[in-house]
Amino acid sequence: MSELYIRVAEDESEEPMEIPSEDDGTVLLSSVAAQFPGACGLRYRNPESQCMRGVRLVEGVLHAPESDWGNLVYVVNYPKDNKRKMDEIDAASAVKIKRGFQKTSDLIVLGLPWKTTEQDLKDYFTTFGEVIMVQVKRDAKTGNSKGFGFVRFTDYETQTKVIAQRHMIDGRWCDCKLPNSKACPDEPMRSRKIFVGRCTEDMTTDELRQYFMQYGEVTDVFIPKPFRAFAFVTFADDQVAQALCGEDLIIKGVSVHISNAEPKHNNIHQLFPNFPGGSASLAAMFDRSQYQFPSSHV
Repeated sequence: MSELYIRVAEDESEEPMEIPSEDDGTVLLSSVAAQFPGACGLRYRNPESQCMRGVRLVEGVLHAPESDWGNLVYVVNYPKDNKRKMDEIDAASAVKIKRGFQKTSDLIVLGLPWKTTEQDLKDYFTTFGEVIMVQVKRDAKTGNSKGFGFVRFTDYETQTKVIAQRHMIDGRWCDCKLPNSKACPDEPMRSRKIFVGRCTEDMTTDELRQYFMQYGEVTDVFIPKPFRAFAFVTFADDQVAQALCGEDLIIKGVSVHISNAEPKHNNIHQLFPNFPGGSASLAAMFDRSQYQFPSSHV
């Protein structure tokens, strides 16, 4: 008797595989399970009723329906619990794979002491995990540190751990953050200037400059006259400015809020119709500051 093969697939929509039958025309469940691990039986679609029918299984032996396997495609049966477990395992594996391939980003390190070198930075962050890159930003002319730098890790979980805490580097507290360009790819062009809200009248431009210099090089500080409880600070690097946005900082014992300082609009008079001093003072202030109030403070 010539060897007979039956067509078996894991799903009706998939390409079938040929499984050999025995000399008596039966098929061993072990032959099916060898190609489809976990299989516990077979079923097929009845050509007349279009309903699925199970193939008779006796002591590990599958018997052809009506003594003839015909040219049908037989679909593998799996135990429900096993199939559910396999699905759960596949889903868990997919999550692990996704996590494993999540790319790390360059983190900005704010508030670096002027004396900190790239080797100091690497020695510190290596205690968290493998470091790919470290960089201390320096002035192109003087070579002096600008008070901030960058670090990148091999492992995404290490990056997450580092972002979640503050860091004492060379005697100063530093923060690691994702630059806004990484956190929000669709963000428009970034500004080097920040809006400092909730200022008190006793804060001077020199004091604000001195405070913000710990995060990076400060090129300008502007406090509007008359005093309006806010100020503008301009950094040499836009990444420092954007990394500080959204923060609440303590200056002279007062909590100030940092937000974006957006370029002025042509319709600022519509935004501030009741501004004290009228159009002249309003225009003068914006000619100096080049900003509008953030929307959260309007």
